[in-house]
Amino acid sequence: MTQQFAERATDVAPTGARNAQLTDLVRILESQERHKLDVIAPASALRLREGNVHVEGVESLITEDGVTEVDGIYRPTAVADEGIADKLRIPLAYLRRMRTGNVPLLDENVNAWLRQEPERRFMLRAFRGEGEPGRPAEGVARALLSDSYKLMDNFDLLLAALDGVKQSGHPTRVTGCDLTDRRMYVRVESEAVAVQARELLRGYRSPFDGRSGDELPMISAGFVITNSEVGAGAYSITPRAVIQVCRNGLTMTKDVMRAVHLGGKQDEGVISWSGQTQRKTLELITSKTTDAVRTFLSREYVEAKLSEMEDAAGKRLAEPTKTIEHVTKTLSIGAEAKDMILAHFVQGGQMTAGGVMQAVTSTAQTLTDADQAAALEALAVPALTAAATHG
Repeated sequence: MTQQFAERATDVAPTGARNAQLTDLVRILESQERHKLDVIAPASALRLREGNVHVEGVESLITEDGVTEVDGIYRPTAVADEGIADKLRIPLAYLRRMRTGNVPLLDENVNAWLRQEPERRFMLRAFRGEGEPGRPAEGVARALLSDSYKLMDNFDLLLAALDGVKQSGHPTRVTGCDLTDRRMYVRVESEAVAVQARELLRGYRSPFDGRSGDELPMISAGFVITNSEVGAGAYSITPRAVIQVCRNGLTMTKDVMRAVHLGGKQDEGVISWSGQTQRKTLELITSKTTDAVRTFLSREYVEAKLSEMEDAAGKRLAEPTKTIEHVTKTLSIGAEAKDMILAHFVQGGQMTAGGVMQAVTSTAQTLTDADQAAALEALAVPALTAAATHG
């Protein structure tokens, strides 16, 4: 099928949200569901032309809803480029250089490696575009994955996880949602499970409005639900304590619960999971979520984690600037984020290792890139340890 004159897609599902409400996230995910196309295709059916993925020779899917056309043109996201580099063993830095500076060379490289193993099969995750009648629209190539990748779509998984939260019996609320090309994040909090953290917050001021941790010393239990549809991480539930005075979040990554996206080999063509397969997967997600919530949303759990942090958090820093330099270097935090952390540390007024931890989490709140924010927040507790041991 030749599609040399595809239109730029004008109606492709939205892919981004930052600090959205749950209702907004659900609306975006519903839109994505309408545009999704998942197909197992051999290398012989895939080509790169002008930097876009062309699919040719894959059978259309006929359902009660009509015919789903697979052949078409799909514009790769950065995540898809990473998948292409990984599956074809092309150095990612080189692929990115070709993408920005020499697209014909990119086409030549990718196509040469695809021709090496024409029978090798991949899973292509995409969004269909909608163009004018009679003219193909350019869709979006979201990821190139193994043909054994097990689909756990955000929308179905979110509903199953929230059902698990409900079944746990704990009063909770969703405080914010993020969605990127890589991951979905849903932050959940239970103010019914809150403990005093006077030692942890002694002398701390919120860098956002100057409120005092001495006057608002509470932290509440919570967790963050994370999933990737494109191979950027397993479904997970990570415990997360929320500090009342500044809304900083402390994620306890060592206690994370994960469910990996690994399944059996899939047949070629458009993927359509059976109702039984989906039901079993989602029932497992609901059950795991219920168990995790009952563990993480307990006063005993929060108090134990608080006790682990308090001794290190109270350590005074003789040379805070050098300590922050050491912490950011140890944790591979970039120069721009380091400068922000130092500024937040000064504003927080807590000249301790705990103040460094707070500065990391408050800085994470200000980042517009949700993936970067989550990655930085996950470094807060390691930053506490690094600051306390540096002296």
